Amino acid sequence: MKPVIRPAAPADLDAVAEIFTHYVRHTVITFEETPPPVDAWRQRLDGLAAQELPFLVAELSGEVVGYAYATPWRPKPAYRHTVENSIYLAPGRTGQGLGGALLEALLTACAQTHLRQMIAVIADAGTDASVALHRRFGFTDVGRLAAVGYKHDRWIDTVLMQRTFGPHTDDSLHR
Repeated sequence: MKPVIRPAAPADLDAVAEIFTHYVRHTVITFEETPPPVDAWRQRLDGLAAQELPFLVAELSGEVVGYAYATPWRPKPAYRHTVENSIYLAPGRTGQGLGGALLEALLTACAQTHLRQMIAVIADAGTDASVALHRRFGFTDVGRLAAVGYKHDRWIDTVLMQRTFGPHTDDSLHR
């Protein structure tokens, strides 16, 4: 069954929080150590909407089974054309094409804006699935940060990947 990829709504945030909580508590995929409450997700949804950045969910049979969003890469104004992506799938939902569907939709949404670059910061958790997914969608390796995170009694590297969106005219960059 093909997932429905759509903009996240406030009603989706309980499921989003539950998915993320799994990764906070049981993995090193995120460097968060305390799961944010649903209210924090509401603030993120509202904040991204105010910045016209996408926050998408994947839905199967009415159930939210994953999500993806783009956030500003850095707060300084010169970075305004660069975002970082985040993609999370419900436990047991990996390997079903949902990550690819979410990433494709996220890239499409971002490419239709003023954005020029997308950065992926991927925790080196001992599996290449996320790196492989990003490579499939045109991301290239641009670096590795060694031992920058410490979680679950171990040091974790991050892999940096980058993808450029289509050509922009000079006028489109003066926002």
